Order: sequence, then structure tokens, then C-alpha cells
Amino acid sequence: MLRTSLPEIVTPTLPGPKAKALIDRRAQAVPSAIRCVYPVAIARGEGAMIEDVDGNRFLDWIGGVGVLNIGYTHPEIVEAVKAQADKYFHGMFNIVTHEGYVALAEKLAQIVPVQGDKKKVFFANSGAEADENAVKIARAYTKRPNIITFSGAFHGRTMLTMAMTAKKAYTTNMGPLATGVYRAKFPYLYRNPADMTEEAAIEYYIQSIRDVFDEGTPADQVAAIVVEPLQGEGGFIPAPIPWVKALRKICDDNGILLVADEVQSGFCRTGKMFASEYWKEAGAAPDILSTAKSIAAGLPISAIIARAEIMDAVPAGTIGGTFCGNPLACAAALKTIEIMEREDLAARSRQIGDMVRARCAEIQKKYPVLGNVRGLGAMLGLEFVKDPATKEPNGELVTALVQECAKHGLMIENAGRWGQVVRFLAPLTITDEQLNCGLDILEAALETCTK
Repeated sequence: MLRTSLPEIVTPTLPGPKAKALIDRRAQAVPSAIRCVYPVAIARGEGAMIEDVDGNRFLDWIGGVGVLNIGYTHPEIVEAVKAQADKYFHGMFNIVTHEGYVALAEKLAQIVPVQGDKKKVFFANSGAEADENAVKIARAYTKRPNIITFSGAFHGRTMLTMAMTAKKAYTTNMGPLATGVYRAKFPYLYRNPADMTEEAAIEYYIQSIRDVFDEGTPADQVAAIVVEPLQGEGGFIPAPIPWVKALRKICDDNGILLVADEVQSGFCRTGKMFASEYWKEAGAAPDILSTAKSIAAGLPISAIIARAEIMDAVPAGTIGGTFCGNPLACAAALKTIEIMEREDLAARSRQIGDMVRARCAEIQKKYPVLGNVRGLGAMLGLEFVKDPATKEPNGELVTALVQECAKHGLMIENAGRWGQVVRFLAPLTITDEQLNCGLDILEAALETCTK
């Protein structure tokens, strides 16, 4: 069974002949800007495993970039989608009310850790749409025009979210970008300036927000501060809780809404159903939460959640869309959450994280170029450097690791400003045997690439 199998490469070269033929067709039919560096053309997937069109089997540590926390083709979700498909595929929520939309909104209002006793929820289609709608809601509620985002942030590829995103390689020749977006420094404690203590660094990074108020936009013109509880593209960097608490106070003192972008960190990835549960435990819950990716096990849907008074300030007609809250996606999401809660995948996430950290500690002893391992639960970043003393980023090594691991049936992906981080996003349904096999492949690849 593919679900419990291990990586195996059966073709003499990668890609194999059938995969190469499909990849060649892709090159002719699809814009080159939509790149893919992996020699893989998927035929089927189960759990944490992919089988390609040539019969090669790969262990997937990317999971559709955080979409497949519950794994490929979970049989209960397949059946839930089939049952909904027998009834109807589509029912635009502006035209007809359907049970799945309402039930999913009720469930998310129950479990999402935003401030307020009564919460309301609506749906979009992608993470970028969720983030953009979160900003629209914040502006509608506060009647203010501006937002603050952070260095290292990634929020999407729409015109607004490109402006919100820090890495401007994502915006080449796409200007002018949306206005009203200002940027402060995100706390990247592994790379603190001047070897600051953590306490001093927290103050330094908080001061950068105050500097935006002085030099960019007055605080009374800021609708929201938008932050990823654990940065994704930026390098899998968790927001330190003392900094989050200080951020919460700044928002409260200035009438600013705090938005948690949990597009990638939601749905058990970080050892909680949502990473901002850690914030709530510290008394710093966000006002608005946006989420997507693993919400529906691969079907496109995203969600925006806030307390009722914020949601009800939005003018009629300014939010919503044709496919938002599609019935098939809602059915998948309801079943996904049910399984995650029943099987306690949050606890499994913490267990996986502990196993990876323990093995990486051993790898670091042999290969000091593994400079830092960080994250929450099973959302981990492995940062590679040329020298552990200077911490010079080693994106070249990570690029080589991606290709070397693929040769042996392990799919990994990079992250970080310099491409120096290996991101760990394996499905939480991965078996211990598969996890250890993947770690073996990674270590062997590291030996090969550092010779």
C-alpha cells in the first residue's frame, strides 16, 4: 500500500521517461514563470507518499506547501466529497444558503482563537484572498487606510498582498503596487543585530514599529498590523511570545486590529489547531485570523474569522465571491477538522517535531553547517550556513540538497531570504518509519553535498 510504503526510485534517471514527456508538455503549454524544479509528475498520492507516472515513489516533506497536513487522499475525506458531489457541486452563497457553509462557519467560530465571545466567519478561495479580505475588514471597522506588515513576510500574489509581501522578487515588473502598506522588522532572533540578548532584541524589534508610527504613518491611521505567527517564506521563524504580547499592547493602546495570518500555520501544523492559540494562552489573541491551505485537504477554500462587531461593520457587497465556500470544499473541510480533532493530530505534530529536532541535534554535531533548527510542532525550519560563527547563509547548499534528496526519493523545499532554509511540512499522517527514512536520506545527502 502506497500509504505505508517507503521511497523507491525504479527508473535509471529522473525524471523517468513518462514524467519527462509530461514535463516537456508542461514547458510548451504553461508559462515559464510558474516554475518547478522537481523531476516528478504525480500519478497518485496517499498519506505522505507520492507515486509518479513511472512508478517512482517519493516521500513528500512539502505537502503541497502546507496544504496536506492530513495527507493525500484520506479515505474519509474522499467519501465526504463524493457524498456532497451526489447532491450538488455549487451553490453561490449570495444566492442560496447551503448547510456546509453554515456548519463550517459555526465550527470555525467555535475553535478559532480570536478575541470576542461571538464570532463570525466567511470564506474565500485562497490564502492571498483571505489576507486581502482581512485587510478590507480591518479598514471597514476602523475607518483607517493603512496597515503594517513585516520584514520576511509573505502574504500572497494579488496586487495588495504583493505589497504586503517583503520579498520583492515576487513583484518584478508588477508595479505600481497598492499603497497604504508600511513595514517594520520581524524578530529573527537567530540573526539578532550585534549579538543582542533576546530581551534587548525584543525591544529593538518593537521599537521598529514605533519608528513606523514616527516616520511612515501615524498610529491613528493604521487599521491593522498583519503578522504570521510563524513566518513561512521568510524562513520558518516563530514570532516570540514576549514580542507578540508587546505587539498586542501597541494595538490595544492605539485602536489597531491585530491580524494573524495563519494561511500556512493553521490546522495542527504547529502543535495546536492554530498557532495563535499560543498567543491566546499568553493573553494576546488576535482580532482577525485568516487561514487556508490545510483547511480542506487540498480543495481550494480559505477563511476569515473575527468577532461579530468587526465583521458586521463591513458594507454589504464588499466581500464574498462566486466560488467562496464551495460545497465540495466545505464538505472536505468539515471532515478534515473532525478527523484532526478525533485523532489529535496536534499532539502528533508535537511528537513529529520532537523526533525531527532530536535527530537534527545529532546531525548538527557532525555537520555544523546546520546552523539552526527552529519552529513550532511539525512546522520546522532547518537553516544552513557556511560557518556557524559568521552565520553566512548557505543557499547554495540547500539548492544542492533539494536535488540530491530528490534523487533518493525525498522531496524537500527551501525557504528564507537567501534560500538557506529547508522547510519541514510533511503530512502529519507520516509514519515513524517514513520519517526516519527521510531523515536518513537528508543526512546522506548532506554528506554528499558537503564533500
